[in-house]
Amino acid sequence: MKAHNKILSRHELRECVSEWRRAGERITLANGNFDLLHVGHVRYLRGAKALGGRLVVAINADESVRALKGEGRPIMPAEERAEIVAALADVDAVVIFPELDVRAIIREIRPDIQAKGTDYTADSVPERDAVAEYGGRVEIVGDPKDHSTSEIIRARLSPRKP
Repeated sequence: MKAHNKILSRHELRECVSEWRRAGERITLANGNFDLLHVGHVRYLRGAKALGGRLVVAINADESVRALKGEGRPIMPAEERAEIVAALADVDAVVIFPELDVRAIIREIRPDIQAKGTDYTADSVPERDAVAEYGGRVEIVGDPKDHSTSEIIRARLSPRKP
């Protein structure tokens, strides 16, 4: 599947997930802004894929990134961020969502696993209640949170010391 074919509408995602389930596949959901893709993102998505099955990545729309991260963000528009994430071999589908969290998508596709990065614990995942509603599970994956787009931006904008 080509990267651009992996970027789905919510309706297309629901259909695709239904087909995968009929074929006996498990579904893992990862989500985030993915603004300025960096090694922490790659390790998070690789860890999510390693949980097994199909990996769906939900990407925050521009408006929700701005609400969460502030003015000047995102650096890249959602469609470009989605295309970059879809180009990764570990990713099976990408959807852009306008909400501030992924509860609506969780309720729509009922992933077997919701994968979150190491900046969370199983108890601090905001959407864990939506996952628990149908008996799914939350897993923490990726490397320690040593990389962030916000830190990369701050480092690039601060004056360099000689």
